[in-house]
Amino acid sequence: MSIIDIITKKKNKEELTYEEIKYMVDGFINGEIKDYQMSSFLMAITINGMTLDETFNLTKVMIESGDIIDLSTIDGIKVDKHSTGGVGDKTTLVVAPLTASCGVPIAKMSGRGLGFTGGTIDKLESIKGFNTTINMDYFIKQVNDIKISLISQTGNLAPADKKIYALRDVTATTESIPLIASSIMSKKIASGADKIVLDVKVGKGAFMKTIDDAKELSKTMINIGKKFNKEVVAIVTNMNYPLGKTIGNGIEVKEAIDTLNCNGEERFTNLCLIIASYMVSLGKNISVEDAFDMVKEKLNNKEGYNKFLEFVKYQGGDINNIDICKNKYEVLSEKDGYITDIDTLKLAGFANDLGAGRKTKEDNINYGVGIILEKGINDYVNKDEVIGYVISDNIVDTKLLSDAFIISSEKIKEENIIFDIIK
Repeated sequence: MSIIDIITKKKNKEELTYEEIKYMVDGFINGEIKDYQMSSFLMAITINGMTLDETFNLTKVMIESGDIIDLSTIDGIKVDKHSTGGVGDKTTLVVAPLTASCGVPIAKMSGRGLGFTGGTIDKLESIKGFNTTINMDYFIKQVNDIKISLISQTGNLAPADKKIYALRDVTATTESIPLIASSIMSKKIASGADKIVLDVKVGKGAFMKTIDDAKELSKTMINIGKKFNKEVVAIVTNMNYPLGKTIGNGIEVKEAIDTLNCNGEERFTNLCLIIASYMVSLGKNISVEDAFDMVKEKLNNKEGYNKFLEFVKYQGGDINNIDICKNKYEVLSEKDGYITDIDTLKLAGFANDLGAGRKTKEDNINYGVGIILEKGINDYVNKDEVIGYVISDNIVDTKLLSDAFIISSEKIKEENIIFDIIK
């Protein structure tokens, strides 16, 4: 089998076999296939795409490159949730305890943030003492005991994906639906859950920029799931604006707590309720409508919040000690009018420059910094009114953020938080 022949075959839009894909991936992992050769292969995929069978085979090879987690000793139907990444996305911190409080086991492995997307593990580590690296026996025991545990991904979970993703990140091959789908689904299937809910972000603050692309990605991942006998639901959600009112780590944990205490921002709360409803529906084999009623009750009676407290305590965290910087610097409106747009990526970039995110996987996180949005879309503001705060221990120039808020004389039609649900 020849590397050149395989690359040429994909360049000519011919379908690759399982053996050819395995040869490329295994060779890259063991060092026989060099970065420049794999880069050429990935670019051919990015340009010419892959059939569903090819995408399934790529996913299968990446799963087989590492550990496959066995969750069979956990009672009940295990439901996992994955977000394709967004700005201010603290959704897991709300939906996981809400779902667990309904009796559905959540045995979740989450990732760290990179670029403008935040990582659930980074957020949890802003809680003093919280342990994200508990061993597998304790992880399974915890889920059986209290129905929920969130830990960082094991080092040997789909290691082929990790190495390929690092190369994609520096070769302009990240925006390929087959490569994105196989990357996500290889980790989700290797993580061992029975059913999966996907939060597929679309918009200015997401990797998917159009609803059509988001739907295509959703359908691809659902079809991969079917081939692995996993039921998958994809919820296509709006990432044109930040989720909720905070961007950071510690302050996003605080917002998640506020949301579980029924004091969350309305659009974000509704998103969490709907995602949790689909998770509960899958986990309990009940209608989405019945699941929604159950989730809403768990939010209102604070059982979801109490489950969050129980889960944090079980993993060694001190909920009264969250890393949040003490100093707040005002962001002022530049004129009178209605806020009609917010530059999500500009806010994310500013937060990252403060230290809230990573530019490389080796960067350290400053858990305490971030941005709080005091005003949202269609809110009326006066010139020099506070529209947000920067949280930092160092003095910052907040004028750099003022032009991230577009202010107009008239309101706009508000977009839905959910664009579509695909099964």
